[in-house]
Amino acid sequence: MHNWLSQDIVEVLESVWTNEERGSADVETIADHAKTEVTEELLADCEREGYLTRNSSGEIRLTPLGRQTAGEIIRRHRLAERLVVDVLGMTLEESEADACEFEHLLARGVTDAICTLLGHPRFCPHNHPIPEGDCCRQAEDHVNSLVASIDRLEVGEQAQVAYVSAANFPRIRKLSSFGITPGVPIKIKQKFPSFVIQCDETQIALENDIARDIYVWRKSDNQ
Repeated sequence: MHNWLSQDIVEVLESVWTNEERGSADVETIADHAKTEVTEELLADCEREGYLTRNSSGEIRLTPLGRQTAGEIIRRHRLAERLVVDVLGMTLEESEADACEFEHLLARGVTDAICTLLGHPRFCPHNHPIPEGDCCRQAEDHVNSLVASIDRLEVGEQAQVAYVSAANFPRIRKLSSFGITPGVPIKIKQKFPSFVIQCDETQIALENDIARDIYVWRKSDNQ
């Protein structure tokens, strides 16, 4: 995906993808689904960036670039839905809103690791297909070398935070206030009698149950 996309463009691409799944997309159906105001200017921006085309009958279609970009957006969102239902234990009704929030907490670049952790799910909790990633096509099955909770790491091992498997967002926000957020590098300083990790220049003591909630992307060349 591009390094940066405005949230408005993200919403349009997601809406076009979803409506194409249902058959076809036009301005009205896109506007009904998108969580932003779909203006002529916004659609023109999407066309100018090469993400979509419009024909004389008003039908809107994704270009190859738009399909690739939207597929990555949809993949992240639907994997986030699976994550909040399967890992965080939230209900199907809660999953949509919470996935939108949790999706933005996932570090870019760990999507395949999360997919592997979840067993390469083919459908989201709403039974919509999840676009395949390289990990699915290659049938990778080495999650232990990719994602693990920090209680499985050794003292001295370094890793990068992938996500927090907390049952509620207050804990995620509390850990975030300590600097423990997706993408941040950490190092295990101590495991007994309590966990101590180093996050940037700060050492943080954690209870065991909280340590088990923090999942990291393990480095292949830990130092």
